Amino acid sequence: MSDPRLSVVIPVFNEQLVLPMLAARLFPALDALGRTYEVLFVDDGSSDGSAELLRRIQRDRPDVVRVLLLRFNVGQHLAILAAFERARGQQVVTLDADLQNPPEEIARVVAELDAGHDYVGTVRQLRQDVWWRRAASALINGIRDRITPIRITDQGCMLRGYGRNVVDAVNACDESSTFVPALAYGFATRRTEIPVAHEERAAGTTKYSLYRLVRLNFDLMTGFSLVPLQMVSLIGLLVSVASLVLVVVLALRRLFIGPEVQGLFTLFGIITFLMGVMLFALGIVGEYIGRIYQQVRRRPRYMVVESTVDAGSQGAGAPPP
Repeated sequence: MSDPRLSVVIPVFNEQLVLPMLAARLFPALDALGRTYEVLFVDDGSSDGSAELLRRIQRDRPDVVRVLLLRFNVGQHLAILAAFERARGQQVVTLDADLQNPPEEIARVVAELDAGHDYVGTVRQLRQDVWWRRAASALINGIRDRITPIRITDQGCMLRGYGRNVVDAVNACDESSTFVPALAYGFATRRTEIPVAHEERAAGTTKYSLYRLVRLNFDLMTGFSLVPLQMVSLIGLLVSVASLVLVVVLALRRLFIGPEVQGLFTLFGIITFLMGVMLFALGIVGEYIGRIYQQVRRRPRYMVVESTVDAGSQGAGAPPP
């Protein structure tokens, strides 16, 4: 199929237990749409049998399935970008492979794209995640709303729809790390959000630990806002002023009252506090410097080891010179 109307992008990482169930529900849901479509599976360096299962799915549905195998794990969002660069549809929908977002909900996203929206976000209803993931998501969403111009109600839901204009704009970027929904949100002109169903993970375990959720939020903050750097500067200014006032008070006390022999632990506490502020500031600055370091190296963002998408079997997603 050379000109599908809809492209469905599904990143896969160690999901061999789920893929058969996904295929059993995905293709009937897409066939029911009554339009031409393609499904782009991107294996993100899986170490289980996911790659072989994807080859089997492609052999069963060669008319609509295209498979891209990456040489090493690059993360969900770079895997999606690898598929975006090869997606041919005028409408593009992303979907997680774990079946927590039911494939049957794709029809609702497509309906909003048909209505003229070029960005369709989704909000999970009655989430089936453990309590700490729901709490972490609420905290991360709140922080993002306050320090970035991105207004996404549920940033953790990967079931989203994009118009061709948004996908082309995303493809024109060569960032070494990014958050795809937020990047696309910035390029869209007609945005909307819809509620969607949410299910328990069909099998396997989540790939997003609490640490990875925190790391993802750091990428989002440093990639789309200067507020963390500005906050560090403000904190540094306030601490400097407070330290200066404290020094003046201690100097006056020494002149008029005498040295404070018992103030040793107070001094230790002040020094420890200032060291903590300095380390926190260095960490924030380091996040920005790390992003610059990754970008200036201009290494390929991903390496393709096998593909039924490209004319050749190997390639690299390197940024343009």
